[in-house]
Amino acid sequence: MIANVLLFCAIVGLTASTIYLLLVTIAAHRFPAAGRKAADREHEPLPPVSILKPLHGLEPQLEQNLESFFVQDYPAFELIFGARNGGDPALQIIDSLRKKYPHIKTTVVFSGEPTYPNAKVFALEKMAETASYPTYVISDSDVRVAVDCLREVVAPLGDGDNGLVTCIYRGVPTGGLWSRLEALGMSVEMTSGVLVANLLEGMKFALGPVMATRKGVIDSLEGFAALKDYCADDYVLGRLTHNAGKKVVLSHHIIEHVVLNRSAHKSLLHQVRWMKSSRFSRPRGHLGTGLTFAMPFGLLGMAAGGIRGDWALAWALLGWAVLNRTLLSFVAGWQVAHDRRSLAFCWLYPLRDILGFFLWCASFLGDEIVWRGERYRLSGEGKMRRVSDPVGVPSNEEQAVVPRP
Repeated sequence: MIANVLLFCAIVGLTASTIYLLLVTIAAHRFPAAGRKAADREHEPLPPVSILKPLHGLEPQLEQNLESFFVQDYPAFELIFGARNGGDPALQIIDSLRKKYPHIKTTVVFSGEPTYPNAKVFALEKMAETASYPTYVISDSDVRVAVDCLREVVAPLGDGDNGLVTCIYRGVPTGGLWSRLEALGMSVEMTSGVLVANLLEGMKFALGPVMATRKGVIDSLEGFAALKDYCADDYVLGRLTHNAGKKVVLSHHIIEHVVLNRSAHKSLLHQVRWMKSSRFSRPRGHLGTGLTFAMPFGLLGMAAGGIRGDWALAWALLGWAVLNRTLLSFVAGWQVAHDRRSLAFCWLYPLRDILGFFLWCASFLGDEIVWRGERYRLSGEGKMRRVSDPVGVPSNEEQAVVPRP
């Protein structure tokens, strides 16, 4: 009886994950065509751009990441960096890059201690106040891009119906097994979810590492402050843009997202935080995510076959799951995200799938997260409130703007 129940659950789960794989494959096939359509606008005049980039301490490969924005092949742009105060060690790298590229207009904004839960949004609000241009590219500090990134993500904004452009990203490990597993999750699991969502209902959300929009769009949402209480501010920005009648465009340009966490503890905390944010931001979709995993159901099927004494069935069900995940790594990670590691380590992705399932399960345990050393409690629609006191409150004189021509 138990074996039959386990077998039924395994077959249902494996069937669902296989349907999901087919949807990813269809979406992957359509993705290049969508990219070619977006590229048709690349011959049009490109507006000057203000790049808004929040900083928070030293991170792995930070200098390479930031430098990739200084060397953009783009007619006119400025870089605006945001830090809480002048003690942020990342500013030493900014100063070095300013000297290396004196022709690039850069500004550093000291925002001070945030007055609402989302510190990144608080910094964006302060940076936008100093922006010279009404076209914004918002980017995280742990992102590295190709020299044509600005050209490709800004071009779709030439269509007035498009309000926000967002990008798929591939993970870049910085050393160790846990970093590699997290990077695989970015390249494969994240890419798969975005592709299927775009295929089934179109883009109604955004991905935070790189987003392009216009000041008019942000103003129509009552400014960046509309995002101040949300953990997944990028998701909410995309949702609000869509609800305002503007299109959210998935760019064909792929960027690199550097994994900051090398230890098991930090990596797992980061991924559980992201999963919990997803659970509160899109509860029904997050619940359905459980059926997109394959390896847990393959192991369940192997257990059912073992109990029944049918080892041929047991190994067949496990093999079904392993093949499913290997193909997913190839299609989403290699074919779409162009991540060579997703091809070279496709044999490792089944392990990542098991880890992803346990992280998904962990997301239902409690409503608290830790973000940049501070503890927050999540509530409906992904809103959050701080439950621990901030550290290192800057004095008023540290809240300043430091421009450089």
